[in-house]
Amino acid sequence: MRLLHTMLRVGDLQRSIDFYTQVMGMTLLRQHDNEQYNYTLAFVGYQPESQGAVLELTYNWGQTEYDLGDAYGHIAIEVDNCGDACDRIRNGGGKVTREAGPVKGGTTVIAFVEDPDGYKIELIEKKEAPAFEL
Repeated sequence: MRLLHTMLRVGDLQRSIDFYTQVMGMTLLRQHDNEQYNYTLAFVGYQPESQGAVLELTYNWGQTEYDLGDAYGHIAIEVDNCGDACDRIRNGGGKVTREAGPVKGGTTVIAFVEDPDGYKIELIEKKEAPAFEL
């Protein structure tokens, strides 16, 4: 078994595609309209679906917003440098909701951003592998 995708319902498909491709650096992998059931799916990710999990952006035609509720947490993305990633996202028009810094009670550097629909995205700074000594 393997994780395939996470689905997010979006209120403006092109706005979300632009955010995830232009601001977050993902690639639009495929897109499909279902005219019988009035929805469009767009899959975005950092690698092909055969190589890793991606995001499925679901636009239900005519639905412009959703109540995110209080059960949804966030998706997490590894970055080389959280501070640099926040700057790139902010400069691309994205919203940084927690600046880069250590997680409470730990040393892992994280930050949080928000997509156009209000979904939280945690950025986790890549840790260097410990040096191997003989």
